[in-house]
Amino acid sequence: MRAVIMDSKDNVATLFNNVSAGDEVTVVSSKNEVLKKIILPQSILAGHKFALNDITEKSEIIKYGEVIGYATKSIKKNEYVHIHNMQSGKILKKEYMNKND
Repeated sequence: MRAVIMDSKDNVATLFNNVSAGDEVTVVSSKNEVLKKIILPQSILAGHKFALNDITEKSEIIKYGEVIGYATKSIKKNEYVHIHNMQSGKILKKEYMNKND
């Protein structure tokens, strides 16, 4: 099982394959360099993300070197990152802009 980090600023990695809880995942760079191996604590579908380190509530979620959203609660290292614990940066920006009209 493999996952990729596209930019050194990323704090999430994206899975190439479906994984089951307890599977070992090899995390690689965009140049296919092996960066580390980890054990995921939960099942996650291919194309989805997991945290590379602990992410505190309201912190940025970074993928491809860009902020894609914010943590809506604390996320533990290797935990699944999706709509249950993050919100899109575009949605937050829109909400902020609407409050300041």
